[in-house]
Amino acid sequence: MRIFKSIKLIFIITLLIGISFSIANAKQKVYHWKLAMTWSKNLPPFSSTVYKFVNDVKLMSNGKLIIKVYSKNQTKSPFGIFDMVKNDKYQMGHTASYYYKSKNPSTVFFTTIPFGMTAPEQWGWFYYGNGMKYMEEVYNKYNIMAFPGGATGNQMGGWFKKPINSLKDLKGLKMRIPGLAGEVMSKLGVKVTNIAPGKLYNALKSGSIDALEWVGPGMDISMGFQKIAKYYYTGWHEPATSLSYFINKKEWDKLPLYLKAILKDAMKANAFDMYVQNYDMNARAWKKMKKQYPQIQIRTFSRTILDAMKKADDEVLAEYASKDPMFKQILQDQRKYLKMVREWTKMSDFLYLKSNMYNQE
Repeated sequence: MRIFKSIKLIFIITLLIGISFSIANAKQKVYHWKLAMTWSKNLPPFSSTVYKFVNDVKLMSNGKLIIKVYSKNQTKSPFGIFDMVKNDKYQMGHTASYYYKSKNPSTVFFTTIPFGMTAPEQWGWFYYGNGMKYMEEVYNKYNIMAFPGGATGNQMGGWFKKPINSLKDLKGLKMRIPGLAGEVMSKLGVKVTNIAPGKLYNALKSGSIDALEWVGPGMDISMGFQKIAKYYYTGWHEPATSLSYFINKKEWDKLPLYLKAILKDAMKANAFDMYVQNYDMNARAWKKMKKQYPQIQIRTFSRTILDAMKKADDEVLAEYASKDPMFKQILQDQRKYLKMVREWTKMSDFLYLKSNMYNQE
C-alpha cells in the first residue's frame, strides 16, 4: 500500500512540475522582429536563405521569436540596411558588409577583398581565427551586432561586351563593380559605378555600362546578362563573398540567452547552406547556359592584366592602412591567417584538382 501511495505521490509531483513548466513556457514573451534585406523577394540563394533562416528560428524557438522579412521592394532602400538597423527601424538586416565601406573601410574584410581568402579559408578566420572579434569591434560603435550571413564562394570576374586583351581595353570602360575591386579597376582607368541588382540588366542593355560583375552562373542566368554580353571572365576580385546579418545591439541585449543561442546557430547553419546551394546552382546553370548560349566565351584575364590589378590592389590596401589603424590591424591579421591556411588549400584542393583534371572532359 505504501508503495502505491509513493508512486501516486511521485506521479502528482511530476504532473505539477510539468504543469508549472507549461505555464512558465506559455508566459514566455514572444518577440516580433523585422528584417530588412538588400535583395528582392525572389533572388535565390540570397533571399531564400533569409526565409529559411527566419523559419528555422521560429521552429527552434517554439514560436517565441517571429521575424518578418522585408525585401528591397518594400524598404525602397537596398543599400540602406546599415542605417535601418543602426537606428532600430528594423531589428535585423541581411546585406553585404562591403557596401558600407564609405562608413568604415574595415567593413570590406567581412565580405571579401581582391586576391584574398576563399570561402572556407574565410570561415576558418571568422570562427577559429580573429574574424568574429574584429567584426564585433568594427560594428560595435554603430550599435550593430554583425554575423556571417552566407557566402557565394569564388565569383566570376564579370560580363563584358568586348574582349579585354590589354590594359588599354580597360581605359574608359564603364563597369558596375563594388567594394575594393571597384577602386582597383578605377586605378586602371575603368569608370566604376555601383548599381542596385534590379537595374543591372537594363543598364547593360542600354549601354549605360559596358560590363558588370554580379555573382556566378547560378544567379546570373536569371538576370539575363548572357543575352547581351558574350565574354564571361573568371574571377580575381571576390574569392569568398560572405554576406552579413546585422542586428540592432539594443534589441539583441533584450533577448534571453536561449534566443540568442538559437539566432547564432540558425545564422551559422544557413550561412553554410547558402554556400552549398549556390555551388549547386552554379553547376546546373552553367550546364544550361553553355547549351542555350553557345556564343559565350569563358576567358581569364592575361597575366599582365592580373599583375596590374594586383599592384593596384596592394596600393589601395596600403592607402587605407596608412590612414586607418583598425584597417591595418585587420589586414595584417587576415594576411597572417591566409599565409597559414593557404598551405593546406594548396595541398588539399589545388593539387588534387591539378593532378586529376587532365583525365576529365
